[in-house]
Amino acid sequence: MFEGGELRLVLLHLISQEPRHGYDLIRAIEGLSRGAYVPSPGVIYPTLTLLKDMGLVGEPDTDSQRKLFSITAQGQALLQENASAVAGLLQRLGAAAEVRERTDAAPVRRAMHNLKAVLFDTLSASTDTKTLHDVAALIDEAAQKIERLRS
Repeated sequence: MFEGGELRLVLLHLISQEPRHGYDLIRAIEGLSRGAYVPSPGVIYPTLTLLKDMGLVGEPDTDSQRKLFSITAQGQALLQENASAVAGLLQRLGAAAEVRERTDAAPVRRAMHNLKAVLFDTLSASTDTKTLHDVAALIDEAAQKIERLRS
């Protein structure tokens, strides 16, 4: 979803709105993209550490065990310098959300979840070659029928 320092700018933008924890930032990005992009903690926390090392965010003293990050004056200045880039990044998250809304219909998600459960149950109960080939053929047939819907 993001390249280079783009995630840093998005995090700074979100932190500039209010001090936040890493988990809050993950959920905020998920909300902006309506679930189309959910950054992992393995991406967020190292980026927050980098932002702190660069002097762009700080950690106010709190009683909470979770680290709360707030933007520094230096971070605010960087954010203002990159205001148009930030607007573009937020627009990109919004566009991803729109695509997700068009392509992520609830009935399809339910059917996919059902298929996953049935596959797990069937394949864990029987792993003989004939069953595997039959399941693969059914999935291939469904894929072909769905593909034909586009034409």
